[in-house]
Amino acid sequence: MSTFKTLSATKKFACSLLGLAGVGGAGLALSLEVSAGGSDADRFAHPPHFPWAHSGLFSSYDVKSIRRGYEVYKKVCAACHSCNSVAYRMLGNVCMTPEEAKAEAKRAVFLDGPDDKGEMFERAGKLTDYLPKPYPNDEAAAYANGGKAPPDLGYIVFARHGYENYLFSLLTGYQDAPAGYVVDDGLHFNPYFRGGALSMPPPLYDGVLEFSDGTPATRSQCAKDVTSFLRWAAEPWHDERKKLALKILSLLGICTVASFYYNRHVWQHLWTQRLMYVKKQGATAAKAKYN
Repeated sequence: MSTFKTLSATKKFACSLLGLAGVGGAGLALSLEVSAGGSDADRFAHPPHFPWAHSGLFSSYDVKSIRRGYEVYKKVCAACHSCNSVAYRMLGNVCMTPEEAKAEAKRAVFLDGPDDKGEMFERAGKLTDYLPKPYPNDEAAAYANGGKAPPDLGYIVFARHGYENYLFSLLTGYQDAPAGYVVDDGLHFNPYFRGGALSMPPPLYDGVLEFSDGTPATRSQCAKDVTSFLRWAAEPWHDERKKLALKILSLLGICTVASFYYNRHVWQHLWTQRLMYVKKQGATAAKAKYN
């Protein structure tokens, strides 16, 4: 300390700069080490952006993809996951005819009641019914799935960062764990899931089902279609919103043009006048003359 006091002011300033640089460099190296080698729960890959059919400013949903996506949900996902945002009548408005939606609802069985005797009874589904749940309650769902109930898929698209890009990447991202990464028994490695390992096994594979329209049911095709269906399930008014926006923008454009010409007509007498200055009896007077 006594040696530092004997240094000149220039040397003291240089030593201070070196000390600050050393401390800053050590802090930066520590922060990079923590971010790069953090806990397993913080490691996950960010999904890439895919060109979805509805992602354009005035683009609409792909209804054929939504219909195939409903088939994937019904035959693969509905065994564990519910989708409480979709009613059968909504299917009739988008990817089915009303008759097909009514027949699809009748295939489902719902518990209703009580009846006149105060007892519950089973009935066939109606257009106003929502897609049935695979389990009667959350406790039964958790018990059947190792202690944790599968999430509802009605709004799952908006509940995850990346929206539909995340879902598609998650469904197609199952792979072998890299060297040095230990996956516990019963878990499956997926780099897009936070933590890298999830209990849901790969739900999709080539030929997992047969589409009614004859489209080859590859893993990526199934993932794309079920993601489109879940995107529609989370925002079924998407197309109507864009139609309304197009109407409003068109109306605003017409009003803007009309306002411009009206404003020009109102102020025309000021914009087209010319001021002339003349001398009269030793004073300067201004006279307005209109063109």
